[in-house]
Amino acid sequence: MSRRMGAVLGVLAVLVAACESSACPACPEPLPVRPAWQSVVLPDTPGVPGRPVLRDATACAGRWYVVGGVVDPAGETHPAAWTGPDASSWVPLPTAPVTFYGRQHVLSAAACRDGRLAAVGAKNGGAHGNPRTGTWRQASDGSLREVDAPFERYAGPKAVSVARLAAGPRGWLIAGSRVDGAAVWISPDAAAFALVEGAPELAGDERGRTAAYDAVAVPSGWLVVGSLLPPGGTALVPLAWSSPDGRSWRRAALPVVDGRGQAQRVAVAGGVPVAVGPVRAGFGSWRLTAQGWRPAGGFGAVGPGVASVAGLVAVGQRLVAVTRDGDRHALWLSVDVGESWRAVSMPRPVPDSGDTAVSVTSTGDRLLVVADDGETSRAWWAGVSDLDR
Repeated sequence: MSRRMGAVLGVLAVLVAACESSACPACPEPLPVRPAWQSVVLPDTPGVPGRPVLRDATACAGRWYVVGGVVDPAGETHPAAWTGPDASSWVPLPTAPVTFYGRQHVLSAAACRDGRLAAVGAKNGGAHGNPRTGTWRQASDGSLREVDAPFERYAGPKAVSVARLAAGPRGWLIAGSRVDGAAVWISPDAAAFALVEGAPELAGDERGRTAAYDAVAVPSGWLVVGSLLPPGGTALVPLAWSSPDGRSWRRAALPVVDGRGQAQRVAVAGGVPVAVGPVRAGFGSWRLTAQGWRPAGGFGAVGPGVASVAGLVAVGQRLVAVTRDGDRHALWLSVDVGESWRAVSMPRPVPDSGDTAVSVTSTGDRLLVVADDGETSRAWWAGVSDLDR
């Protein structure tokens, strides 16, 4: 073989490798995955007529849950939740609020373990219109009951945000932020949560202000993901934290090419933790390896508004993410632990504007999507095997 021919073949090999990776912007996008979505009918909640607003979904121990609320004809909100033994048969859960604002909660985050549901709900109110946040726990009779808590447990002068709820063998953990940075709330049984704020490495310090967005249980304890705003900086950088007990934390920086991004969702697929969040060019993913967090892949593009990752769920060895790009919600699938991603067709378009939401969960052989386009809320399921088309 001539030297020139070898050089040509070498260039061709590089081009082929680039087109097989997610780092080739000139390569054609793979065709979207098109699951055979099946519509789900959620029954009316007894005694509370109105429009359902669906916000989150979860599944465990052979049971599925959807949470949100109902907006009555007068425009008032009420907490609501549904459950079923599969993704297509549903009944409403009785709810038992105990506080003035609890009776108006919309449940925004849910998790379950051992077939029991817990949720986070909120309603804006008070003199400043701040969220009045609380938690809910499924009782032995199946009803979902509000957990009464001191006002400053989630609100008060140090409050910033209460984000996602995770469940695992060690109990329950809520990720969020306080005035001094990232914080968590932990509980062994979801009956009462203890606030962990100002914790070394987790909270902000001389390196900048931190924020926590999501959490997941792992065999060694907990993983939390979020961001750091360096002193005097204008761009966030992604962070992750690990803890054996929810009280002591170890911080890790997630590598990014241009030093900016956020880790907004985290899940474990095939035993490998993967974080996903917006970066400068669109969305990025990171994998936790024995050597630490490593970049995995990139996908999507950013629209005119603020981009964010609204959901991430492990589907066996696969991952399904929900993104908001400033224009619309979108679904994405990775079959290689976050290295490459394909678009997944939505059951129906959902804009990224106003009070809209999309959430996704999975267990067994089904994937469930719940969506609110600002006017109606719907749910759909598809077979996991559809993702392999």
